[in-house]
Amino acid sequence: MIASDLRSGIDRLGDMIAQASVVVPFTGAGISTESGIPDFRSPGGLWSRNQPIPFDAFVARQDARDEAWRRRFAMDAVFKTARPGRGHRALANLYRAGKIPAVLTQNIDNLHQASGIAEQDVIELHGNTTYARCIGCGKRYEIDWVKWCWDRTGHAPHCTACDEPVKTATISFGQAMPEHEMRRAAELAKQCDLMLAIGSSLVVWPAAGLPITAKNSGAKLVIINNESTDQDELADLVIRHDIGEVLGPFVGN
Repeated sequence: MIASDLRSGIDRLGDMIAQASVVVPFTGAGISTESGIPDFRSPGGLWSRNQPIPFDAFVARQDARDEAWRRRFAMDAVFKTARPGRGHRALANLYRAGKIPAVLTQNIDNLHQASGIAEQDVIELHGNTTYARCIGCGKRYEIDWVKWCWDRTGHAPHCTACDEPVKTATISFGQAMPEHEMRRAAELAKQCDLMLAIGSSLVVWPAAGLPITAKNSGAKLVIINNESTDQDELADLVIRHDIGEVLGPFVGN
């Protein structure tokens, strides 16, 4: 069912949340645009300006690693100054109320953690861009250290422990999905009785299969997104309005 207007959509969403015992949000880039972080797929999004750099290219070529880090540094001020929007804060409020055990997210911006959701309860399916890791031994590095190395040499650095390339702690095209996170996400999708798919285009697999898993396991599905998705017909409620406007009433005090 597609909500006929914003008010009726909010009212119906409120009823569904109230009736649910376990609510699991699945969030995409749309929830963070209010925080000033551009999305990827919409017109004017990041991928309309820059094609993503595949993981195998990052591993094989220094110039690809340099370009990947140049793009990351160009976005550094955006990530450092971004603050949780109404969508993040609404989910954090429901988390504190005990409705939400964890959040499944495709986002890499750390804003769910900043909103007050415990780090262990933010299941990052595509990683996190606010720090870096060695792709060999997994050693963690802070972005400021990578920038310091870049400023000294003009190139993306290698690990001080094993000399493998250092990459943002995100999942690139062609890189294996994180097994533990995907397994935990699938378990939560099967256990919830209401899934909220928020701000996701629902086209990036395997993560996009999680709402289907929830629905097939007996959960109700709500999709909140400005644009239509391929899964709208599966949903019990579709709200095609601004995410901040939809979730604003659930922020609380």
